[in-house]
Amino acid sequence: MDDRFARFVRDQFRAAGRQYARAKRAYDDGRDASQSDLPDLPRDEEGRVRLVCRRHAERRAVGLDESGLPACFEAGHPDCEGCAEDVRSGVVETW
Repeated sequence: MDDRFARFVRDQFRAAGRQYARAKRAYDDGRDASQSDLPDLPRDEEGRVRLVCRRHAERRAVGLDESGLPACFEAGHPDCEGCAEDVRSGVVETW
């Protein structure tokens, strides 16, 4: 009885370890994918991001560069700076 119980416990620990490794790998893959890519924001037919401009309070479809800055971005303007941060984090107001 002792050998069977020990084998059962060992098998259960191994199964739990494999399940943990699969879950950790999936979590790491998801985290890496979300950090490396630009956020998934609504886009128009031409691939431009649809956002609501803070500076002009209007709906716009704009392209993003590699660093996640909208084409209409103006450095130093507080509304544009805030919009760029929101676009990179994926929480910008869209339509």
